[in-house]
Amino acid sequence: MKITVDFEECLKDSPRFRATIEEVEGDVCELESKLDKLVKLCIGMIDAGKAYNAANKQFVSGIRELAQQSAKDEVIESSLTKFAESLQEMINYHTILFDQAQRSIKMQLQTFVKDDLRKFKEAKKQFDKVSEEKETALSKNAAAPRNKQHEVEEATNILTATRKCFRHIVLDYVLQINVLQSKRRSEILKSMLSFMYAHLTFFHQGYDLFSELQPLMKQLGGQLDQLVVDAAKEKRDMEQKHSTIQQKDFSNDDTKLEYNVDTDNGIAMEGYLFKRASNAFKTWNRRWFTIQNNQLVYQKKFKDNPTVVVEDLRLCTVKHCEDIERRFCFEVVSPTKSCMMQADSEKLRQAWIKAVQNSIATAFRDKGDDSELDRKSSTSTGSLDSGGEPKERSLKGESALQKVLAIPGNACCCDCGQPEPRWASINLGITLCIQCSGIHRSLGVHFSKVRSLTLDTWEPELLKLMCELGNKVINQIYEARREELGARKPQPGDPRHEVEAYIKAKYVDRRFVRRPSDEELRSKVVSLSKQEKRLSGNSEHMPPKAPPPTPKLRPGSNASGQSAAASGAEARRDSLFCPDELDSLFSYFDTSSKLRSIKSADSGIQNSADGSREMLATTPSNNSLADAEPAETPPMPMPATLPPPSPCKEMVFYEPKEYSPGLQLYWASCARSLPDMAEALAHGAEVNWVNTEEEKRTPLIMAVQGGSLVTCEFLLQNAANVNQQDAQGRGPLHHATMLGHTGQVCLFLKRGANQNATDIEEKTPLSIAVEAANADIVTLLRLAKMNEEMREAEGPYSQSGDETYQDIFQDFTHMASNDPEKLNRY
Repeated sequence: MKITVDFEECLKDSPRFRATIEEVEGDVCELESKLDKLVKLCIGMIDAGKAYNAANKQFVSGIRELAQQSAKDEVIESSLTKFAESLQEMINYHTILFDQAQRSIKMQLQTFVKDDLRKFKEAKKQFDKVSEEKETALSKNAAAPRNKQHEVEEATNILTATRKCFRHIVLDYVLQINVLQSKRRSEILKSMLSFMYAHLTFFHQGYDLFSELQPLMKQLGGQLDQLVVDAAKEKRDMEQKHSTIQQKDFSNDDTKLEYNVDTDNGIAMEGYLFKRASNAFKTWNRRWFTIQNNQLVYQKKFKDNPTVVVEDLRLCTVKHCEDIERRFCFEVVSPTKSCMMQADSEKLRQAWIKAVQNSIATAFRDKGDDSELDRKSSTSTGSLDSGGEPKERSLKGESALQKVLAIPGNACCCDCGQPEPRWASINLGITLCIQCSGIHRSLGVHFSKVRSLTLDTWEPELLKLMCELGNKVINQIYEARREELGARKPQPGDPRHEVEAYIKAKYVDRRFVRRPSDEELRSKVVSLSKQEKRLSGNSEHMPPKAPPPTPKLRPGSNASGQSAAASGAEARRDSLFCPDELDSLFSYFDTSSKLRSIKSADSGIQNSADGSREMLATTPSNNSLADAEPAETPPMPMPATLPPPSPCKEMVFYEPKEYSPGLQLYWASCARSLPDMAEALAHGAEVNWVNTEEEKRTPLIMAVQGGSLVTCEFLLQNAANVNQQDAQGRGPLHHATMLGHTGQVCLFLKRGANQNATDIEEKTPLSIAVEAANADIVTLLRLAKMNEEMREAEGPYSQSGDETYQDIFQDFTHMASNDPEKLNRY
C-alpha cells in the first residue's frame, strides 16, 4: 500500500509535513463534494428511471388493449401480445437495473461518505486542536524566565505532556489519512464495477430476449412487405371500382342499389321497405327486410334479433296493392296474418314480388328432397347443371364443418385436444381450435395454411383432401416419438407460450417424427412402386381406353346454312354439354360487349350465336391457335381414329442409387397414398423433387399419372410448382391433357398453370387436346385463353368475363370431385 503521509515525517512536524497535510485535506474536501454530487445524480437517475418504467407500463397496457381490440385478426392479436410480453420483460430488467444502481452507487458511496469521511473530519478536529495546544505550550516554555524555577518546571511539564499527546494524535490522524486514501480507491471502483456489471446483465438479458423474438420479427417483416404490396394493389382496385361505380347511371336501374343475392347464406333478397304497422294508427316505418331460409324477416338495427313476418313461405302468397293511397305497395298474406309493404319504385316492387314467388317455389322443391341436406333455400342461377339437376356449390359454414369433423380424430383440436374446433390447416389436413390456429398462422404459410371451417368457402377438392387425412393420421406421423421422448402434449387451457413451444417443436423442428432406417425406407418405396403397378392395372381409376369418336366436319362453302348448323350440332355432341346447355354457356359471353368485339375481330368467326358456338366446339380461334385455318376455308379432315396419346414411358421401377424421402413422395404420389405423402414431407422430402433417373419427373407429374385429383391438390397446397417440366418439356398440364384427366386440367388452370408452354415437340396442351379430340379439355383451355385475352384487351384491372369463367370452372370442379365418371370420356 502506498503511504500518502510518512509516519516519521509527522513526528518531526516539519513544514513538508504541514504542506502534505494541507494538500490531503483539500483533496478530501473535494472528494466529498464530488461524491455528494454523484449520489444526488444517481438518485435523480433512479427517480427518472422509475418514471420511465411507469410510462412504459402504460404504453405496454395500451398495446395489450389494442391486441384485445384486434382479436378478430389473428396475426395482429398474436404479434402484439408477443411484443407486449417482451416489452414487459424489458421493464422488469430496467427495474432490476435501477435497484442495482441504488445499491451499488447510492448506498455504498453514501456509506463511504458518512462513515469514513466523518472519521477523517473528527481526526482532523483533534489534530488541529492539539496542534494549537502544542504551539501554545512551546510559546509558554520559551517565555519562562530563568530566575523563576517553578515557572520553568511548569512550562517544561506542560510542553512534555503536550508533545506526547501531539505525537499520539498526529499518528492517529496520519493513519486515518492513509487508510482513507486506500479505501477510497476500493470503494469507488467496487461501486462502479457493480453498476457496470448490472448494465452488462441488463443488456445481455435484453439481447437474449430479442434474439428469441427475432424470427417472429423477420417473419412479420416479410409479411409486411407482401401486405404493403397487397394494400397498394387493393387500393388501386378499390379506386378503379370506385371510379367505375361512380360513372354508372343508376337513375333507371334501382334494383342494383337494393338487390343482393347471397345463396351461400340462404339469402334470396334483402333491402329496405316501408312496413305498415298493425296498430290503430297504421303508421309506416322503414325496416330492413330479408328473404332467407324460406322465411320473411325484418330488422330495425343490425344487432336486433330479426322479427319473423312469415315463418314458412310455402303457406303464403304475394299480391299487388293498388287500392291504397301509397304507391308501389304489395302484400304478403299468410293463413294467420298479412303484411303490407311499400317499395321505393315499381322496379323494386316487381323484384320483391318475384323474389317472394321464387322463394315459395324453391321451398316446395327443397322440401320434396330430404336427402340433399346441404341445399340452400334460393334458386340456382347457373345453367350448366348436368342433366337438369341442381349442382352442388362450394361448401361453406356448417356443411364443410360437419363433413370435416366426421373424420376420426377431427372432433378435437389436433394439437391441444380442445373440443369442437372451427379452424383447419389445409396443407396438413388437420382441425384446430382458435388459439392453435393463431399459432399456426405465426409459423408462416410454408408450414401451415389456416382456414376457417365456418367462415370460408370450401372447394370440393380441398374438402376431399381434408377428409383423406385428418388429425389421427397426421398425429401418427408428427407425434410418433412423443411418448418415447417424454414430451407432454398440451391440454385445453394451458398457457399460450407452452402450446406455442409444443407446436413449433412438432411442425417446425419435427422433433417427434420417427426417422426411418435405410431398410425401412427402401421397403416403403418398393411397396409403393408395387402398389402403383397394381393400381395402374386396375381400370377403375384410369380413364376408359375406348377409341375417340370421329369428329364431324362442316360442309364446304356450297353447303346450306341448315347443313352447317346440323354439322355444328353433331360436333357438339362429343362435348360435355348438351346443345341447350351450350346455348346457356354462350348466353353468358354474349352479354359482354367487350367479348363480342374480340370475337368479331377474329378472322373467320361469325357474329351469330350459332357461328360462335360452332367455332368454339370444333376448331380453335385465331387468338387461341396460331396454326388454325380461317373459318371460310374448310378445315383439313382429321383421321377417323386417333391413337391414344402416350404421355410417358411405361412406369417401371428402377433400383435407385439412393433411397430418400423425395423418392417416397414420388411413388406415393403415383400410388395416391396421401398418408405416405404426408409422412415423406414430414421426413424432409422436397415437394418439387426431381427423379433424374426417370426423365426428371416430379411428384406432381406422378400424381397426374396416378389419376387422383386430391393427390394433386395436396401437393399444390404444399407449394408444388404447377409449371415444373420434365425432360420432355412437359408440365403437369401437358400430362393431364394427354391422359384426358379433365378434372386435373381444370385444377391446374385454376392454380395458374401456363397453358402456352410448349414441350420439346413445340406442342401446347391445347394442340394436344385438339389432336386427341377431347372436347371437354379443349373447351376448358379455350375458355381460359379467352378469359386471358379479354383481360389483356381491357387492361390490368378488368373484371369482364371473370364471373362467367369462374362459374364454368366451378361446374367442372364439382363434376371432377363428385361425378368423375362423367369426365372419363376416352
